[in-house]
Order: sequence, then C-alpha cells, then structure tokens
Amino acid sequence: MVIRRRWITVTIRTVLSLLAVAASAGRTHADEGGLTFFGWSDQHVAVNGDGQHLLPAIDAMNSLPGTEFPAELGGRVAEPAFVLGCGDITEWPTNAAKNTYDELLTRRLKFPSYDLVGNHDEGGQTPSDTIKNWIRARHGSLSYTFDRSGVHFVILFSKYDESLNNPAQPVSAEAIAFLRDDLAKLAKGTPVVVALHLCFDAITNRDDLVQALGDANVVLVLGGHYHKAKVDRFRDVNFVQLPSPAPNGSHEATVIRITSDRLLAIPYQYESKTWSNVRGKILHVPIRGPASTAGVQR
Repeated sequence: MVIRRRWITVTIRTVLSLLAVAASAGRTHADEGGLTFFGWSDQHVAVNGDGQHLLPAIDAMNSLPGTEFPAELGGRVAEPAFVLGCGDITEWPTNAAKNTYDELLTRRLKFPSYDLVGNHDEGGQTPSDTIKNWIRARHGSLSYTFDRSGVHFVILFSKYDESLNNPAQPVSAEAIAFLRDDLAKLAKGTPVVVALHLCFDAITNRDDLVQALGDANVVLVLGGHYHKAKVDRFRDVNFVQLPSPAPNGSHEATVIRITSDRLLAIPYQYESKTWSNVRGKILHVPIRGPASTAGVQR
C-alpha cells in the first residue's frame, strides 16, 4: 500500500512537472516579448509621385499587430518599434516621388520609419541629391546608427557604381569602413543588425563584408534590391532579403522579432492575408540576443 501511494505521488509529480514544462514552452513562444519591427524595400514611388501601390502594404503593416503567427510559431505579432526600409524609395528621385513617400510615412503609416538610399534613389547617370538630402534631414547622415531594446542597428549607404552596368555590386569601401569603425566601439556581445540596399545575392564582395564584422555579435544583415523575400546564411551570418510592394514585387512585408535567444523573420503576404510557408523565405534561429528584451515590446 505504501509503495502504491509513493508510485501515485511520483506519477502526479511527474505529470505536474511535464505540464509546467509545456506551459513554460508555450510562454516562450506566445509571450516571449522581444523587439519587433517590420521590413520592406524597393517602394519605387513613380516619378510623378504616384504611390498608390504602397497603400496595401502600409495598411497591412498598420493592421498586423495582434495577428496570430503560424501555429508552429505560436503567439501574436507585437506592435513594431519601427518599420525599416532598405532603399529604392523612388523609381527616380524626383521631388514629387519624395514628397509622396514622406507624406505616406507621416500621415498613413502608424509607426516610426527608418530608410536608406538605394541605387534608384541616387539618380543613375543623372545624379540627384533629392533623396539623399531627405535621408540626411531625417537621420543626420546617409550611413547612421540607432539602438532599440538592447539591439544596435547600423544603416549603411553604399554608393552604387553605374559603370559596372550590373545589379550585382560590391559593398563600397566607405561603407565597409563605416561598419568596421562603428562595430569597434560597441560593448562585446551587443546584438547588431546591419541594413544596406544590396541583398546577399547582389553582393559581390561578401567575404570583405563578413570580415568587417570581426567578432561582433551580428545577428542579422538586411538587404533589398531584388524585390523578393529570401533568406541565406553565409559564414555563420544570417542574411534576410526584404520584399517589395512594387508591381513586380512579392507584395509581402517581413515581420522580424528579436528576443534574448531567438531571431524570427517571416513574410506576410498581404493580398492573400497569409503567412509565407516557403522555407527559403523564413528565418527562425537561435541567437545571442539582448538580455533586456524579456517582456519588452518596443
């Protein structure tokens, strides 16, 4: 009788322990908090200022908070700290295009926005400072940094070389020098996100870029340029290519979540209102994230 009671007691304790572990695992996915932000790129506002094709993307991002993630991920989308755009704001850098984009950010998008200059924004064979001056006025410089919830962001401007007549380009020596110098000032282990216009497939000097990262804790490198969502891993560095709302884009917005131990990047297709289930578009990996993100949304 004593043995039977002990067995029952042990069994109950085992069940309760398993339930506690399951509940803890559920909280890890559903209530882990962390830093959330949205990513898009290559908006290509027309030279005449027509930006109607951006409205579905902006409205989708505005409504994404509270949306359930796929069941295997669990939880819901938190309110983003900001939206990050990886360049080619304009089809060509006219004042009309710039004004439309600025108005959409300030009057329609509900969240702060950080942007950078893409190759179209430079003006090609007829260089223009319209978008460059707009970025300088908003962020102080073409390459700049900021911090959110224990994560350091490096936004890189890399001058596009039109003489190459090729969408694949090296990241400029100036951009790499800026990156290397900035990372050298960080406290060891600080999680870092790097953003530039060129995506992984378009970067012809990837080894130089990764070498510039040194031993910094770079958890993610973001790019645009090729209009489709895509993820890559190169020399232990995570690369995410952000999607475009342009007519030839994938009409997705990427939700990125960084917690103390995981990184998630998953595109949301806003026309069909569905999450991507394409493995080559989704990143969900362990990282050394910021200790301060537990329960922090912004």
